[in-house]
Amino acid sequence: MILGLYEAHLPVRDLQRSIAFYKGLGLKLDHIVDEKIAFLWIVEEQSWLGLWQAVQVGLPYHPSIRHIAFHVSLDGLRESVAWLTERGFTPRKAFGFERTEPFVMPIAQYAHAKIHFNDPDGNSLEFITKLDNPLGAQDYMYLSEWETLINDRGFILK
Repeated sequence: MILGLYEAHLPVRDLQRSIAFYKGLGLKLDHIVDEKIAFLWIVEEQSWLGLWQAVQVGLPYHPSIRHIAFHVSLDGLRESVAWLTERGFTPRKAFGFERTEPFVMPIAQYAHAKIHFNDPDGNSLEFITKLDNPLGAQDYMYLSEWETLINDRGFILK
């Protein structure tokens, strides 16, 4: 029945500033409604982001609201800090990691590698990719440490 995520929505203070920000991430503007709502394709014809201009944007952050994770390739994640920085976006620390570099959170037979950053309104954004966990690792670690651990044991990350 469910084939994937079609849309997500975020509140923003300045619609034009937010459109520029998300276009800078590579999203494509599809249309604007009443100069207060914009829809941008994340993956054209598959998934989009709705931005709603609002006076009340500063809700306290909680991961269940005001958060979107964008699926990226492993190679894209490896390059994410430089890619974000080149565009004037700042990766941020998350989950107790002190360095702003991608990190891995294992879950049983798989893991997620990710990096976090915010949009201009403080909405939490994330680049994420799913990884195999052939060793059954359970500890959170930086992606560079994960790759060393996996490669030293003769496995290849895909």
